[in-house]
Amino acid sequence: MKRSSTSWLLRRTELGLCVLAVLALGCVTRGEHELVSSERDALLERVRLLEASNESLSNERVKLISEVEDLGTEREQLAASVEELTARRDELQENLALTSTQLTQRNAEVQQLRHTYDGLVSDLQSEVASGRVQIEQLRDGLNVKLAQGVLFPSGSAQVGSEGALVLSKVAQRLLELPHLVLVQGHTDDVPISGRLAERYPSNWELAGARAASVVRILAEQGLPPARLSAVSLADTEPLASNDTAEGKAANRRIEIRLVPAPSAAPGTPQPAPAAE
Repeated sequence: MKRSSTSWLLRRTELGLCVLAVLALGCVTRGEHELVSSERDALLERVRLLEASNESLSNERVKLISEVEDLGTEREQLAASVEELTARRDELQENLALTSTQLTQRNAEVQQLRHTYDGLVSDLQSEVASGRVQIEQLRDGLNVKLAQGVLFPSGSAQVGSEGALVLSKVAQRLLELPHLVLVQGHTDDVPISGRLAERYPSNWELAGARAASVVRILAEQGLPPARLSAVSLADTEPLASNDTAEGKAANRRIEIRLVPAPSAAPGTPQPAPAAE
């Protein structure tokens, strides 16, 4: 009877220990579960934060890529602008050098014209003093006005001895210049009559013949024929009124105009100089 009680007690003790072991085992598992759950939640929060940071970095990366592309476009535009400005600078430098060269050349031409003008005034001093010859220095040339009486006998288109001497002096001075020489014949408005009309039906023919006579003498004095031309203006450009004898006398004249030779490529036909 005593042994049975002891066995039962041992069985009860073993059972209690088992229950305690089970209970103890249950408590440890629950604590670990809570710890794992807490760590899991912390990891999930960290993942969420990392994902948010990654999204922000991705947006920033896209923005930076866009800015880089914009900077690349702007750099290309600046490079094009620099190239254009460089070309413009080179062009301006060339133009400046050309302008300087042209200015130097222009000054030399003006001085040459002035020298020829002074020489003509000196050579034709008496004719200039009497008013029968007038010499003008123009912007690009010279204009020599010779009264009919200096060059031609009355009613004639042939240059007289006095006129030939005057034209010889003029020709020697014109040889100093490269200009074209335009000889213009002018008359008053009195119609041609008498025996003169048999040879010159109108003032056009008379003025043209006188201009041609002057050109021939200039050519004989050494001026290149390619630089010479003759034109008749008859009574279309009077200097004074044809209502007086003095006015008619002033209108009967020869004008020798120097005009710049047009520049052109070799072989290009040269246009005839126009009257100013």
